[in-house]
Amino acid sequence: MKNKKYKAKKSRGLILKDGSLIYAALPLQISEKKVLASVSQPPFFNQDNFVLYLGDSLKIMEQLSDNCIDMIFADPPYNLSNGGFTVHAGRRVSVNKGDWDKSRGFKDDYDFHYRWLSACRRILKPHGTLWVSGTYHSIYQCGHALQSLGYHILNDIAWFKPNASPNLSGRYFTASHETLIWARKDAKAKHTFNYKDIKNGNWLYDFLKKPGKQMRSVWAIGTPKPEEKKFGKHPTQKPVDLLKRIVVASTNKDDIILDPFAGSSTTGLAAIAHGRKFVGIDTEKDYLELSKKRFNYLILKT
Repeated sequence: MKNKKYKAKKSRGLILKDGSLIYAALPLQISEKKVLASVSQPPFFNQDNFVLYLGDSLKIMEQLSDNCIDMIFADPPYNLSNGGFTVHAGRRVSVNKGDWDKSRGFKDDYDFHYRWLSACRRILKPHGTLWVSGTYHSIYQCGHALQSLGYHILNDIAWFKPNASPNLSGRYFTASHETLIWARKDAKAKHTFNYKDIKNGNWLYDFLKKPGKQMRSVWAIGTPKPEEKKFGKHPTQKPVDLLKRIVVASTNKDDIILDPFAGSSTTGLAAIAHGRKFVGIDTEKDYLELSKKRFNYLILKT
């Protein structure tokens, strides 16, 4: 091809290559920099700023250049598939989700969190931020690793689930919340926080948020609605309302958002719905197929 820039300004596209073969054009750019051009494998799915990769997130992220992503949302394995039981829809069900959610022991689990958080920090822009969601099974390891790597923690959010499942044993408090840590890459950088949008936005589904008042660090948001599970569900699927709030709060239009454990891609749906660009990675093909169905339904619906 004669034009080495591939007419990027005209097409506003990102050229992906496999050796000398051009196999896709994506509108994902940062200052005319081809963000995904260095990724050797083709996307599993690619349409309208919604890009999915099937594979190990560490291997794919290591191919990305430094300082290229605006925001990362990560919902890593909680490592709680231990043969126990919980309640779902009034029935007793196993907590086992798959081999990807089994603990390998404290050291191996911690090392895993340290490695992926380190990879995320390298690819985040200097002003970029990262969100990590988890329960007590994983969130404290993630928090320790974040601080060890030099992230600057901005908030920890308690996501309260008003409709959480009851505790079967009667020996513990009912687990009705998850913790989200919000951190920026550089302590001295000016991160994105859309204060007015969050303060004055329409968050009627959250009974804790008072109209016109600052949003606090406890959010009351129910688990995914039936419509969000129309095509199936991921075992740790997050509600769209939760991710919409995160996207609106911490990103701007056309920002690139990455989810290294995309699952059914709720992060991506929230990103596209608000004019952002999305890159999702997951090791499970079935969940990426579910992501495609959810994305196509969102586009057709809107």
